[in-house]
Formats: sequence, structure tokens, C-alpha cells
Amino acid sequence: MNILILGATGRVGGQIVTHALHDRHHVTVLVRTPEKIQINNENLTIIQGNVLNKEDIVRATDGIDVVISALNTDGTTTLSESMPLIIEAMQNEGIQRIITIGTAGILQSRTNPNLLRYQSNESKRKAVRAAKEHHKVYNMLKQSTLEWTIVCPTYLPDGESVGKYRVDRNFLPESGVEISVSDTAEFTFSQIKSSDYTKLRVGIAY
Repeated sequence: MNILILGATGRVGGQIVTHALHDRHHVTVLVRTPEKIQINNENLTIIQGNVLNKEDIVRATDGIDVVISALNTDGTTTLSESMPLIIEAMQNEGIQRIITIGTAGILQSRTNPNLLRYQSNESKRKAVRAAKEHHKVYNMLKQSTLEWTIVCPTYLPDGESVGKYRVDRNFLPESGVEISVSDTAEFTFSQIKSSDYTKLRVGIAY
């Protein structure tokens, strides 16, 4: 497949790039700082650009089969500002499938299923700014015609891949408290071959 990976210099995004190249897919990454990509592989195309620039997104989505976005919030509105550009470029290019990394905060609350976790007392996080950004993206994808999946990890420590974890549609697995970057990347990448969670949020935890 031709896969576009956004957020490729981040912790999760970098590991998704490794998985995709290992499986011999053709990988395109759109990055502001190409020097941060320390991989030399004939199946890797590096485009220097910015996800907030419509022309860069159009260039990056040319000939792509599936988009994986591991963009994070980084204290900015990049996430919610870039998604309309990504959706528009995908629709113009006829790309249906997008898998994004969200946050457990935008899963449904078990204590109050009418609320998302970050809106309820279930989430222990005091700061909700990042969750609000992810919530905007969730709403945009929901209103689009795309075949989207949002992978929603809880606390994300670095660490080795365990390979065994629990996933749940639209909710965080019961009593789930963490999931490693490695396992999150592995599960996210595996969704390019799966339609089990199309148009769903997926909670993931040990």
C-alpha cells in the first residue's frame, strides 16, 4: 500500500513508520524537519512541509491509499486546524481510509455514558485542552464520509511491546490505566488491514 503518515517524528508516529517499512509498504511522511527522520529506505518518501499548509497536504496525499495521523496537540490547535485540510484532500483524491491517534478522554464515560470521559469525573486529568482538540477532530471525522478509526490510548509510557492488550469500541477497557507507545503503534498500524473498527473510537489499554 501507499501510506501517508502524519506526525512521523513523534513517539507513536515514528514506530508506525518502522512497522510500515518493515511490511514493505511505500511510506510517505510530511514533516517540518526532515533531519529528524533517521531512516534510509527506498520505500520512504520524505516531503518537507506543514500540515497547516493546504498545498503541502495535497502534495502528500497524491497517490495515497490510506492515511495514518499520529499528530499530537503539543499545546497548539494544529490538530483541529489541519484536519479539515486532510479531509478535503482525501475526498478530492478519493482516499477513504484514515486512522488517527486520539486520547482516552474522548471515549464515552462509563460512569455517565452521555458524556465523554474528559467531561466526566472518570478522567483524572485536570487539563482538558488536549481532549477538546481531539474532540473537535472526532466531530469532523464523524461528519465526513471517510472510513475513519480513532485509536484512543490512555496513559502512554515508553517501553517494550507487550503484544497483549485489551481494546473496546467507544469505551476504555475496564480499569485500563496505561498502554505502551509500542503497542499503541502496533495496533494502530494493524488497522490498515482491518475494518473491525470503521467509524468507531477504540479504547486501548492493558
